[in-house]
Formats: sequence, structure tokens, C-alpha cells
Amino acid sequence: MPTSTSHASTDGGHDSHSEDSENTALLPSFLRGEVELEGESGRHGFHPRHFISVTYKSSNIVSQYVNFLWPFVPLAIIFRYVLPNHPLLIFGFAYIAMIPSANLLGFAGQEFAKKMPKVAGTLIETTFGSLVEIILFVVLIVQHQELGEGEDEGNGDEGNLIPIIQAAILGSILTNLLLCLGLCFFVGGLRKTTQKFHSAISETGNGLLLVAAFGLLIPSAFYSALKGETTFEKSSLGFVIWKDNFTPDTLQRDILKISQVTSIVLIIAFGCYLLFNAKSQHSVFHEVIETDEHRDLDREEDQARMRYTGKETTVALLISLTLATLLLIYLVEQIEAVVHSGVPDQFLGLILLPLVEKAAEHLTAIDEAYDGVINVALFHCLGPSIQTALFNGPLVVIVGWILGKPMDLNFEIFMIVLVVLGILVVGNFLRDGESNWLEGALLVIVYVIIAIASWYYPNPDVATSNGIEGLVASAGPSHVTIDKVLLKDSLIMANSDG
Repeated sequence: MPTSTSHASTDGGHDSHSEDSENTALLPSFLRGEVELEGESGRHGFHPRHFISVTYKSSNIVSQYVNFLWPFVPLAIIFRYVLPNHPLLIFGFAYIAMIPSANLLGFAGQEFAKKMPKVAGTLIETTFGSLVEIILFVVLIVQHQELGEGEDEGNGDEGNLIPIIQAAILGSILTNLLLCLGLCFFVGGLRKTTQKFHSAISETGNGLLLVAAFGLLIPSAFYSALKGETTFEKSSLGFVIWKDNFTPDTLQRDILKISQVTSIVLIIAFGCYLLFNAKSQHSVFHEVIETDEHRDLDREEDQARMRYTGKETTVALLISLTLATLLLIYLVEQIEAVVHSGVPDQFLGLILLPLVEKAAEHLTAIDEAYDGVINVALFHCLGPSIQTALFNGPLVVIVGWILGKPMDLNFEIFMIVLVVLGILVVGNFLRDGESNWLEGALLVIVYVIIAIASWYYPNPDVATSNGIEGLVASAGPSHVTIDKVLLKDSLIMANSDG
């Protein structure tokens, strides 16, 4: 891991300045409220005409084009109440309307971040970009419904949103690592043959992702290792009796406890990551990002852009958060109708939801890569992935714990393998410290292959590699009818052909 001394010149005065910078922690300056000159608007208060103008022009030309999708926002809200019997139409308009709403949230986060010190600003910008994801996960877990006693089982998956949440957690990581980073490498490589990035960001980010993947893998590995140890025998009356007090229900409770404790540990790890960025490596990350921004090919144009005032930034954040929350509720309400129309659960969670929730952040990162600011772009790709794995995913487990809903980290083995392989592939590309358009194209191709596979992956009620249904299926003949109420008591009624 390189240190700040590698950036110091041989001049003694510069060495002294670098040493002072290394000993200066970020948090005290953040609390003092130092403001970067480039983040100042030169005005005060709220000016509607100026606010609309800055919002329209946004941070780059792509985001500006995204603003033409704003008419979908009121249409989605109107259709939700005027055409309640057209769920696919509501889902489609709400899905598209999420893009400009998330774009405004991302832009407002950028404007807020520019008024902060460099590293703190980048972290804050990443956090605001992940707010849509946090809201989505919370809305999904709140809307999740378990099959109650006496209810019709239906297709076995009515109201069960936990598989979609699990797929969305891993899908968010894959979307950032493969699609977003791949497009950054590709677009940056088209403008500049080879782009070099600092190992302080790539090594730290990849190491944290490996640790996060390990933490997310443990509950799934635990379940896979022990699901065959739940022994049973059939009585003369046709009942399936689980022996040795180690029933599927016991295993499920253990997995839930492991997931909850693991989530707490991962959130602590995320706190260490923030502290690491805030203090230990202030001089390294600050210098890397500062140097990168001075190499920005559009730096003069960016500095000349009009900016929000503090109040305008607050208004933009409130508007975007309100709209994003409302639209996400509309999306979640229509999920069952979308699945019934033929869209698989895994494709919805792994591909569709992460694409819309991360739209703004992806546009920002791709624009930065095109401008030659590859280190900042890399930070915007790795940072959200780290936050999803270490904070957003564990957070929804804690929320489910509080709400009494069995949200765990027992992911499908298929998806866990995808994430681990994705992290290893990205780590291999980051190892040499440089990127080109070919590496970017390969990452995007890997993502497309994953999207194709997820489309054909069966829904959890049809097939599962890591769920309670797999245990039940092995308990008797293929024509066994399962009563979920009896399952909770570890006693399953089986109807055999004989």
C-alpha cells in the first residue's frame, strides 16, 4: 500500500507540508465546516428560477438529457390512482420516473459534497447516491408478508419479498462492479487509450469487497453444510418425524441468528472503513482525488457551472427523497403482478431494481471516467458496492429483526457464486493499476451473461438451492403436500402414492 511519501517531492519544504497534511485528520476540519471554493454559488437563499435552471443543466450532458424524463413522474403518480387495475403500466411508468428522481438526488448530493472537504465530500456523495437503495430495501421488507395460519398457499410465494431483497443486495454489488465499472473503463478508454489509477483506492476497495463477500457467504455456507444433517423418519401413519431435535425449523432459526449477528459485525466494519477514510489515509485519498480533479478534461467548464445555494441544495434533497420514496412504494406494490406476468424474481431483483436505483450514480461515474477522472470514477464504483455489502444489506436485516420479519443473509448459492467470481474478476483487472476499453467491454459482457442466466433461473417457489423448500422436498416422495403450519411445529403431513 503506497503512502503519502510517494507523492512528496524532494524539496524539503514540500516534505514538511506533506507531513503536516498527513497528521491533519479530516473529521475536525469537517466539523469546522470548511468549504471548498469550487462548491460556492456566490448567492444566498432560495431563487426558484435559478433552482430550475441549475436542476435542468445538472452536472453533465447525460444527466441533462435524463431530465427530459421528468414528465413520467406526475404520470406515474396519476396512473397509480386513476388506473389502479393496470399494474404493469404503473410499474413501467414508476420505473422510468425513478431515473430523473434518482438523478436529482445524485446531483443534489454532488452539490452538497462540493461544499465539503474532498474525501468527506466523496463519501457523502456516495452515501446520498445509496439512499435510494436503502429506501428500496426498507420498503421491500416492510411490504413483505409471511403466509399466515389458515391462509391459502397459492403459488407458495405470495407476498414473500425476501428473495427479491436478497437478489437486489447482490445485484447492486454486481451492477456497480461489472456494469458501471465496465462502462467507466470502456468510455474512458475510447477517449484515452490507457487510464492509470492509484492503488490506494483499488487495493483498499477490492480488499474490503472480499471481506464483505466472506461475511455474506458465511450464512449460506453454514446452511449448505448442515441442511443434509436434518434427519427424519416416516411413521406408520404417514407422518414425517424429524429426529435429534435438529429440524429444518431449528436450522432456519440458527441461520437467522447468524445473519443478525453478522450484520452487526459488517456494520462495524463499515464504520472502520469510514474512520479509515476520515483519518488514517486523509493525505493519500485527498491528494489522489485532488490531483485527479485537476486532470479533469472538463474542469474549466465544470467550475463555470451555476450551483445551488445551501437552501436550494436542501430543497432538492427533500424533493428527490420524497419522490423516490413514493415511486419505490409504487414499484414494490406492483412486484407480484410483474412476476405473474412472466418476469422471474431473480431477474427482477438481480438486474431490474439495481439498474434503476443506481442510475444517477452510474451516470456520474461514467461521466467522470470520460473526463479522465478515473480515480474518482473508481471511487464511485467501489464505494457504493462496499456500502451495499457492509451497510445497506446488513441494515435491512436489522430492520427486519426489529419488525419481526425473518430477513436473513442465506442467499441462493447461484447468486453467491456470481458475486464472488465478479469480485475476483474485477480484482484481477485492478491489479495492474491501469484500464483500457477492452477490459471494460469484457466486464460488461460478463454482466450481460449473468443477466441472461438470471432470466432463466427459476423462482424460489419452483426451485431453490438454499432454502427451506429444498429440505422439505427431500423429506418425502415427489407428490408430498406440505402444510406450513405443521412445518413450524417440525411435523409435516405427507401424502404418499401408496
